[in-house]
Amino acid sequence: MARLRRLRVVTSLLGAAILFSACGTGSAVAQARTSCQFVHRALALQAKSDQAGLSADERATLRGRAMSELLKATPSAAAATSSDGSWNPLMTTISEAERVPLVNLIPALTRLCQVADSSSPYL
Repeated sequence: MARLRRLRVVTSLLGAAILFSACGTGSAVAQARTSCQFVHRALALQAKSDQAGLSADERATLRGRAMSELLKATPSAAAATSSDGSWNPLMTTISEAERVPLVNLIPALTRLCQVADSSSPYL
C-alpha cells in the first residue's frame, strides 16, 4: 500500500514537472515572438534607410529608429531566454547590435525570427 502511494506521488510529480516545463516553453516562444515583432520593425526601418534618394540625415534618422526598435526587443528576448535557454541566440544577437552594425546582424536575426514565428519554433 505504501509503495503504491509513493508511486502515485512520484507519478503526480513527474506529471506536474512535464506540465510546467511545457508551460515554460510555450511562454518562451510567446516572448520570442514578441521580441521578433520589434526585430521585424527594426529590419524594415533598416531596409528603408538603404533606399536610394535619401539624404544622409534621413538615413541616420531611419537607422536610429531601427536601433531603437531593436533595443525594445531586448526585454522579451531576455524573458524568452530566462524561460528556455535555447532562445539565448536571439537575446545575444540582439544585444550585439550595440557593438556590431545592424546590417551585419540581419541574416542571423531574420533566421532566428523565422524559427520563432514558425509552427514548430525550436532552436
